[in-house]
Amino acid sequence: MAASGRGLCKAVAASPFPAWRRANTEARGGLKPEYDVVVIGAGHNGLVAAAYLQRLGVNTAVFERRHVIGGAAVTEEIIPGFKFSRASYLLSLLRPQIYTDLELKKHGLRLHLRNPYSFTPMLEEGAGSKVPRCLLLGTDMAENQKQIAQFSQKDAQVFPKYEEFMHRLALAIDPLLDAAPVDMAAFQHGSLLQRMRSLSTLKPLLKAGRILGAQLPRYYEVLTAPITKVLDQWFESEPLKATLATDAVIGAMTSPHTPGSGYVLLHHVMGGLEGMQGAWGYVQGGMGALSDAIASSATTHGASIFTEKTVAKVQVNSEGCVQGVVLEDGTEVRSKMVLSNTSPQITFLKLTPQEWLPEEFLERISQLDTRSPVTKINVAVDRLPSFLAAPNAPGGQPLPHHQCSIHLNCEDTLLLHQAFEDAMDGLPSHRPVIELCIPSSLDPTLAPPGCHVVSLFTQYTPYTLAGGKAWDEQERDAYADRVFDCIEVYAPGFKDSVVGRDILTPPDLERIFGLPGGNIFHCAMSLDQLYFARPVPLHSGYRCPLQGLYLCGSGAHPGGGVIGAAGRNAAHVAFRDLKSM
Repeated sequence: MAASGRGLCKAVAASPFPAWRRANTEARGGLKPEYDVVVIGAGHNGLVAAAYLQRLGVNTAVFERRHVIGGAAVTEEIIPGFKFSRASYLLSLLRPQIYTDLELKKHGLRLHLRNPYSFTPMLEEGAGSKVPRCLLLGTDMAENQKQIAQFSQKDAQVFPKYEEFMHRLALAIDPLLDAAPVDMAAFQHGSLLQRMRSLSTLKPLLKAGRILGAQLPRYYEVLTAPITKVLDQWFESEPLKATLATDAVIGAMTSPHTPGSGYVLLHHVMGGLEGMQGAWGYVQGGMGALSDAIASSATTHGASIFTEKTVAKVQVNSEGCVQGVVLEDGTEVRSKMVLSNTSPQITFLKLTPQEWLPEEFLERISQLDTRSPVTKINVAVDRLPSFLAAPNAPGGQPLPHHQCSIHLNCEDTLLLHQAFEDAMDGLPSHRPVIELCIPSSLDPTLAPPGCHVVSLFTQYTPYTLAGGKAWDEQERDAYADRVFDCIEVYAPGFKDSVVGRDILTPPDLERIFGLPGGNIFHCAMSLDQLYFARPVPLHSGYRCPLQGLYLCGSGAHPGGGVIGAAGRNAAHVAFRDLKSM
């Protein structure tokens, strides 16, 4: 999958020995036979859970299958000298409390905020010698309106109202992210004390309702309607609508015409960085540096993190309570509780003894929608791409648009829908939807001097090709070549700049990162798999049907993305239960 390329650039030095690993080695030494809590998987949510539990005085160990921590939030030098955020590649959604509580800046986290943040170049064939138009959006509303006015004066005037409307909805959803969902099981079957305690889970819902007020029906439509219907009510210009619609389909096997796609858009606009609402940025050193900072916070307080330690089984005693895990090499590690950062499918269908789980629950887990449209391509280049709509400067230094999410094949929402329809027929999209990011435009530590790393988040690609055919090297290369051909049309010379590439289809994302079906959210962020239905109805509050087992990954509320809320929320629920044992 990875090609080392032509070796034109001098390799940069390898990253230093992470602080978390030094603390882990110096303070704790080897594996102990017993801990208070075991966390399965050192993805960002698992690390967050471990960091919170350890700060609360709970002796916690994390076991990671791979040689590197971070799960999908990882930095890997696949091509010599080029450091890639190999899976997840942007930061915005991480909960503000986590930055503060875990002191992530103290533990080395550095961010590069992007402004502008979105660039959609046009092709506009037949424009002659005229430079094609582009849509460049950032934090300056007046400048945004000027950009949008190229395509529609009406849209330029209404855009601030749309932003205000969406910001209000994001504010309403925000408190729901930091608490467990409403505990319906406790309301229905719990003791009087449990029912009283569960009343507190209603507070975020009531707060959301107060924020939305009389506008609730309009906001309900945003969450349930196709995003095209929502955007058509606001705007008339296709470049603007298609650019906004990309956030409604990114990472999801859905069309802009799919009901409920509006929530996925909201999921991607409700974050922020350093107090700036909706901001997205790059992590200095790649996404793995975020995971290293969380791990450093955890190990500084005494947590133990072990890589290349695969958990093979959750152990259950004769009373039906969790009592630890068994590693792949046969080592038994006892614990009072187990928090699983792996997907619901791996947690319940592979690691947990089936006889201890309800049959209906297992059937629901096996039926989760995990379809993924994503093929991630990491590319090393020896120069920045020069777009017809925004040619490079004579010296080749990064320009403002190079730091953006660059949307290609996104001039019209119809293009997004057609790309989706190809995948429904078992075919990789003929004109793939491409989000191109160049983190080295702001963080030169990622590549040798003059060179850059390019992240291509592309869709739609089915997990299994038409006729039941599996992806092979030939199919991977053919698809990547198609993506490169598309980029070449917008930025002539791109293909000649490529030093090497790493192609990750849905089966590759599943095999390497444990993402079921290659789904970056662990399971789809559709309305039937959200809030108190995530992962399945009546089992959404991080606790599992098996006493002592908790789900703390993206398959739990509030879902996928580098949010950390599932890890934080699960840790607090587990700690309360631990105190009552």
